[in-house]
Amino acid sequence: MARNEEKAQSMLYRFREAQAAELGLGTRADRRPKMASACKSLRECERWRGEILRELSRKVSKIQDAGLTDYEVRDVNDEINKLMREKRHWENQIIALGGANYRRNVAMLDDDGKEVPGTKGYKYFGRAKDLPGVRELFQSKKQEEEEENQALAFYKKFMNQGPAYFGDLDEADGKLLEYERQAEEEEWRDEYTNVRETLGLPLDDPIPKIPRGSSASSSPLPSNGPSPPQPPVNTKRKAQEEDVEMDTVDAEAAAPDQAKRLRKAESDGTAKADVIPSNGGPDSIRTHANAAAAYLGFLSPEDLMPPTLPTREEMEGVLLALRKQALVEEYFGE
Repeated sequence: MARNEEKAQSMLYRFREAQAAELGLGTRADRRPKMASACKSLRECERWRGEILRELSRKVSKIQDAGLTDYEVRDVNDEINKLMREKRHWENQIIALGGANYRRNVAMLDDDGKEVPGTKGYKYFGRAKDLPGVRELFQSKKQEEEEENQALAFYKKFMNQGPAYFGDLDEADGKLLEYERQAEEEEWRDEYTNVRETLGLPLDDPIPKIPRGSSASSSPLPSNGPSPPQPPVNTKRKAQEEDVEMDTVDAEAAAPDQAKRLRKAESDGTAKADVIPSNGGPDSIRTHANAAAAYLGFLSPEDLMPPTLPTREEMEGVLLALRKQALVEEYFGE
């Protein structure tokens, strides 16, 4: 019988050893460690990762073989997923030792911003996608994606709309306020005519204007015949003024200084309310905010101003900056 040293020198032994090294199998003394964390050499980690990549390439080619049975295809697919998990362990060890970052932790997204299926978890390769049960799984996922795409296509016309879509700019030019004022005057004339007809009064008398604010007391009224009933706005306003006066008296009894400040704020607010323009522009909004802040001492006029909404161009700029940051983190790391 030949000794071990003589066997090692034989041509067949050396051929088998070279063939195993080429296939990435290695010898008994040079096997891949089971634990990636046990390897402390960056060069060895790179070597074992390359060996796993070669094994993955061979098994992915093998799973395409049409002569394999369904059971063999499932076994090969399981081996590929096992090698994928082992490759991730070696990549983590390479990063821990200060090597290159082979992992791409950024999720793969499509044009609609949704994650691409089949990039996480258990994967199917080659003929494994046509196995019984797996085909139905992919078909159900495809059907769900089509339904989601249909729903997204229906609601896409309502997305990414600016402030004008929600009516925030309707009163900026004053056209809406003018239209509402005309409709209010028409309704006022119709109701006034109905009241005159109900009471049996002549319809030739001029129709008075709508009492607006402080001009209600000076509005022209017909001289002959009973006066039409006044709208309940003045009654409510008088009741509110009486409540304010009662509150002022109570405040004077409790704290004279606070009552003086309250009366001053009310007088300033009333004076400002008389000169509020009704064109609905920025000056009108600012004036309304100042008048409201006079009653609410703990709020400033800036707090009562409507919020400034970003435009479509500003939102696109923010999204572009986020996408650039994601690409930088993907290729250069944090």
